[in-house]
Amino acid sequence: MVQTIHAQDITLEQLQENFGLQLTTDRQFFPEWQENLPSLTDEEKRSLERVRSNYFNLVNRRPLLEEGVKMVILSPLLDLAGFFQPPFSIRTETSVEISAKDNDLIVRGRIDILVVQNRLWILVIESKSTKFDVMEALPQALAYMLKDSQNNKPQFGFLVNSREFVFVKLQKANVPIYGRSYALSIDRENELEQVLAALKYIGNFSY
Repeated sequence: MVQTIHAQDITLEQLQENFGLQLTTDRQFFPEWQENLPSLTDEEKRSLERVRSNYFNLVNRRPLLEEGVKMVILSPLLDLAGFFQPPFSIRTETSVEISAKDNDLIVRGRIDILVVQNRLWILVIESKSTKFDVMEALPQALAYMLKDSQNNKPQFGFLVNSREFVFVKLQKANVPIYGRSYALSIDRENELEQVLAALKYIGNFSY
């Protein structure tokens, strides 16, 4: 019997068993998120400071909910990275649902998925009542990246919740291998700058 597994239900263990997916911690496999990054202009740095200021102004009042993640954090980053301009194009995939227990209540959220040039998968976690760990989106990201990988070219993922960012790289060869960054945080000095620089650098691989 053929078993169908929906993207929102997939686990890393199932990806390993069904696709042979393997994690590598070899630093040389995924240098794109931290080495030889482009320098940011003073204007770009000022724009990022405004993003951080907007973020802290909002979260000091209430949790950053629903569309706020994309509106306040993600959209400015994509704009500064140049992804709204040629030669880039962005398409939207179907959202997937996620849930977790919070004080004996089932709390539901969703993961919205954007794709840049079929090579960079952006997964945005949104929730009304709890903050899902950014790594909640990793299995879904890898499932989509495995499905769409072509010509053995590397695929990249960018996972975002309200304050953290994780980069993922997948190389689909005889054995698909992936690596990931640690979670960069908007709360830590200069890490938002690293996020933007890495997006710009990875963008060069997307066309």
